[in-house]
Amino acid sequence: MIKLKVLSPDDRLLASSELGEEVSAVLAGGYAGGERILVETSRAGVLLDIQLEDSMPWERVYVPGASLVFFVPPLERRPNYSPRAFVGNSHLLRAREVPPEEAEKRRNLARNAYDQHENDTFYPHAHANVETRNEAVFAARNAIDGIYANSSHGNYPYQSWGINRDPNAALTLDFGRAVRADEVRLTLRADFPHDNYWVSAVLHFDDGTAETLSLVRTAQPQCFAFAPRLVRTCTLDTLIPADGPSPFPALTQFELWGTEA
Repeated sequence: MIKLKVLSPDDRLLASSELGEEVSAVLAGGYAGGERILVETSRAGVLLDIQLEDSMPWERVYVPGASLVFFVPPLERRPNYSPRAFVGNSHLLRAREVPPEEAEKRRNLARNAYDQHENDTFYPHAHANVETRNEAVFAARNAIDGIYANSSHGNYPYQSWGINRDPNAALTLDFGRAVRADEVRLTLRADFPHDNYWVSAVLHFDDGTAETLSLVRTAQPQCFAFAPRLVRTCTLDTLIPADGPSPFPALTQFELWGTEA
């Protein structure tokens, strides 16, 4: 059983749902930024489908504890979100527990448009050792938000993971539990000639194995299948740029395909 709540920065209850297996809550009023959206669960370790903002997609996430917490970003931290997100005076929020027969399907295990720096309560979660100028439009979470627009750079829908020209840049995906992965798909930012691209990268898994990926100059997703393995985290690093005048390679989407373990 699950319950949705919206709390103000000073912990006032602004909206809530009934308790159920599939729930909805309506916030009658606007967001100022700093509000917390909670999805409380009656047991730990559940797979949920969530839509915490009705201008954003449903996402499938894993909640290891008793609740999921999402912080509504203030306006100045939303350039990587749709300009329709978190605005207006009526907001529909929804959540449901994923039935076992649906949980078994193969999918992109990395996608989570609700991920953010503060997230440590639901997965997948992306984090990096560098983000260009610490700007939201170059944050690690942009690489798992499910948006593939890569012909430009900057504000929505062209957000990406930017590495600030750091040769040691690395992006890690944390799944919060073991998953069975068998394919990675990378979509490079392709704002040519502003952008460069990587000719190779290495994907390291927490089981000690790794895959070396040979990349080309294209705007399309680049797909690499590998032997299935159980992983909790994986890190993309050893990013080797192509020779050329641009110093700005970047990543638009990072997908890891597989199934629940």
